[in-house]
Amino acid sequence: MAKRAAPEVNAGSMADIAFLLLIFFLVTTTIATDSGLNRKLPPIQDETEPPVIKQKNIFQLQVNRNNQLFLKTAGEEKVIEIKDLRKAAVTFLDNGGGIGEDACPKCQGAKNPRSSDNFNKAIISLQNDRKTKYSTYIAVQNEILAAYNELRDREFKSAFPNLDMSFVEASKKYAAPRTTPEEKEKLKEKITQIKLLIPQIFSEAEPKKAG
Repeated sequence: MAKRAAPEVNAGSMADIAFLLLIFFLVTTTIATDSGLNRKLPPIQDETEPPVIKQKNIFQLQVNRNNQLFLKTAGEEKVIEIKDLRKAAVTFLDNGGGIGEDACPKCQGAKNPRSSDNFNKAIISLQNDRKTKYSTYIAVQNEILAAYNELRDREFKSAFPNLDMSFVEASKKYAAPRTTPEEKEKLKEKITQIKLLIPQIFSEAEPKKAG
């Protein structure tokens, strides 16, 4: 019995179909790209002598490989617990020990001449060990930020009592998508005023190499 030939598949248009599919996927596919950090290099400035910073205006923190926190201020060095860091930072920032041009009329601290002069001169410096736990690093950062916010809340309520809100609450409202442009503009002016009064001058040094 003779074998019947199998019918051939007409593949003449397969190349056209593949070409059309290729064009379709090229047009419709979205290729994700890494945008990186949204940062710009600082502009080139003329070389000038760095400003002289008094040691008493530096609140120096160090975290070692055992997650112990050391505080050094005005020649005194001691171990401090993270739970006590916020209060110590507020005391330093709010000291107001400056006189003359460095006087701080808004500061409500002890005005110790051996501690910080004013809000604009006070610097908080932090250095970690490379083996410091990430949780400790974040906890220290949070307490430093909380210290600044505590003072900013106080001055915001004092400057704008009719708003019946704190600096942190005003900042959240400013960032909220439901806040109208008119409200944002009013809040921005007030928030900026407090930021200029109490600038967040925080320096983070290169981590120490673990020994």
